Amino acid sequence: LFAIDEAHCVSQWGHDFRPDYLLLSLLHERWPDVPRIALTATATAATRQEIIQRLQLDDARVFVSSFDRPNIRYRIDAKDQPLKQLLSLIRSEHPGDAGIVYCLSRKSVESTAASLNAAGVNALPYHAGLDARVRANHQSRFLREDGIVMVATIAFGMGIDKPDVRFVAHLDLPKSVEGYYQETGRAGRDGLPSTAWLAYGLQDVVQQRRMIDQSEGTLAHRRNLTTHLNAMLALCETVQCRRAQLLDYFGQPQPAGGCGNCDTCLAPPESWDGTVPAQKLLSTVVRLDRERRQRYGAGQLIDILLGRETDRVVQQKHEQLATFGIGTELTEPQWRAVVRQLLAQGILGVADDGYGTLVVTEESAAVLKGKRPVALRREPERAAREARGSKRSAAASDLPADASDLFERLRAWRGAEARAQGKPAYVVFADATLRGIAILKPETHAALTEL
Repeated sequence: LFAIDEAHCVSQWGHDFRPDYLLLSLLHERWPDVPRIALTATATAATRQEIIQRLQLDDARVFVSSFDRPNIRYRIDAKDQPLKQLLSLIRSEHPGDAGIVYCLSRKSVESTAASLNAAGVNALPYHAGLDARVRANHQSRFLREDGIVMVATIAFGMGIDKPDVRFVAHLDLPKSVEGYYQETGRAGRDGLPSTAWLAYGLQDVVQQRRMIDQSEGTLAHRRNLTTHLNAMLALCETVQCRRAQLLDYFGQPQPAGGCGNCDTCLAPPESWDGTVPAQKLLSTVVRLDRERRQRYGAGQLIDILLGRETDRVVQQKHEQLATFGIGTELTEPQWRAVVRQLLAQGILGVADDGYGTLVVTEESAAVLKGKRPVALRREPERAAREARGSKRSAAASDLPADASDLFERLRAWRGAEARAQGKPAYVVFADATLRGIAILKPETHAALTEL
């Protein structure tokens, strides 16, 4: 039997196209009598069809299991000092837990890992620019030791099967829902409560749009990248259940009423009529464009709308624009949220000039003429989390106090035993088993086998 894992890599429209996978059709040509099976966790209907076509599996049966991972809590927060947000997540919800933090660039991987270590979090960097021996050592430590946080680019993770990863955090916006689902699925493989957290901001949208515009691929390829990004933005900006939208993307219906284990279910956001603010912003963009003053991003536009006489505003005589100071009903963070959501909806665009200049799109005219209303998402008010909250790991968060204390002592014993045996901690005992011991407190071998 030939088993082809991560088979979505065969799809050029998938989140991680790898041309070498196309050579796997040779298996059928050279060994036509040997059975083949293709496996993946992240294939949409279109990707499944491409796997069948490219690997010549036309007569094969197709088995599709559930895409739902009910133990994972999905959270997407507005980006506001993301490193502080990440530290708060780790300290208050996942102290001492294993986790993965994904960053877009090698530089941000290095700086984030260094900052976490300086803050007392045991973190390791991982990216393709590191020496192969260093990468192998870091991966081995992550698999074998408790409580390691791996800070990585997407070069890390494929094929990793560590069951007790308690959180996956993204400090940058993933390029596609497939990539997001694949990466967050590395959390909680033992079925215990885990977190998928993403910090998402205006600059993420601008950067991703600019990367697509500057892509060297064909027009069709850029359109597909845009389609993937739009689906990811829709997931970020939804006011509905995130899990339902995620499952719907993969073609799996979700019962009405929400999942009860994502941020939009636990703290439902409101929508509000953002038509007038959108018109004010678009009018400013149009006025700057008329005067051929095109190299301005969100910061300058917001300064104009708020009536700020900054050096740049005065130098360019932007205080003379008709829209100067007409947006004081919103704060700067609120205006940045408006810009972000207009970009997500395609009402604003990013110029292909390398500067992140905001421009009008085909959708803008209908908004300016009042023919298209604009509904925007209002971020819910979240209670501030204590930066140094509970010292209990997430796997013990719902246990009674006495069981939780015993669970943590068992974890410490397991760590020492794993080091002595030279094995990963979860091979000695899985978190689920330690939870059972902490709750039931078996006193005989027979009672232990009942867990």
